[in-house]
Amino acid sequence: MTRVKRGVTKHRRHKKVLALTKGYQNSQSRHFRRAKEALIHAWSHAYRHRRERKREFRRLWILRINAAARALGLNYGQFIHGLKLANVDLDRKVLADTAVRDPEAFAQLVDIAKEGLAAA
Repeated sequence: MTRVKRGVTKHRRHKKVLALTKGYQNSQSRHFRRAKEALIHAWSHAYRHRRERKREFRRLWILRINAAARALGLNYGQFIHGLKLANVDLDRKVLADTAVRDPEAFAQLVDIAKEGLAAA
């Protein structure tokens, strides 16, 4: 079997990892072994936080809807239940955006929710 020298391949791989860790502090951007470890941790955190971000936004939307609905006489649970009874099919992202940007339209939605609760 012929001998394979891996100098070029190794150098290329190291350069790639060090390029990805550019901007990291101390030895994490300069030493390959530390850089590789930092990169593994960074990727795992990024993967996890992409999922956490979805949860955090949902919590933010619910907070905004609750605050806007309470100002108009309903709490969050009653508001959502009333919309479901009235067959209004809007997600929380749209409801929160409406509450912030268009209070008049949100007030109409609260009235619809109140009618839905009264009808049930």
